[in-house]
Amino acid sequence: MLSTAIILAYIGLALMIALAGIGSAIGVSKGGNATVGALKKNDSAFGSYMLLSALPGTQGLYGFAGFFIVNNLGIIGPEMTLVQGAAIFAAGLALGFVGLLSGIQQGGICANGIAGIGAGYDVFGKTMVLAVFPELYAIVAFAAVFLISTGL
Repeated sequence: MLSTAIILAYIGLALMIALAGIGSAIGVSKGGNATVGALKKNDSAFGSYMLLSALPGTQGLYGFAGFFIVNNLGIIGPEMTLVQGAAIFAAGLALGFVGLLSGIQQGGICANGIAGIGAGYDVFGKTMVLAVFPELYAIVAFAAVFLISTGL
């Protein structure tokens, strides 16, 4: 029979991957939809559109990297404590929700930049700078997972 600690740990890992992945999927879809519209006006800027569309995909990678770090600690098992299980759950919840929201919001910024480029404005660099702001919080959440894992 699985202990409460193990169940909490696995729920945390699932949230980490699932929520961050959903945020990335929504974010890159926003960018992809904007790209399709922008291509009708300016198909020569596809490279810029593609980079901006792909940027929100990093949150899903942070979720997977966090899962990889925590899962490879080798502590999830019958001997783990409830505190360890709760810590993994909290880490997963934090990175999952931050990845979800930052991926969605970053996708919106990138979509607006894509629309601007499609309309003929030179906003690629400025869009990249602005899109980094939501990314920062996903990086902070990933760093928190790393610090939590070192304490386990």
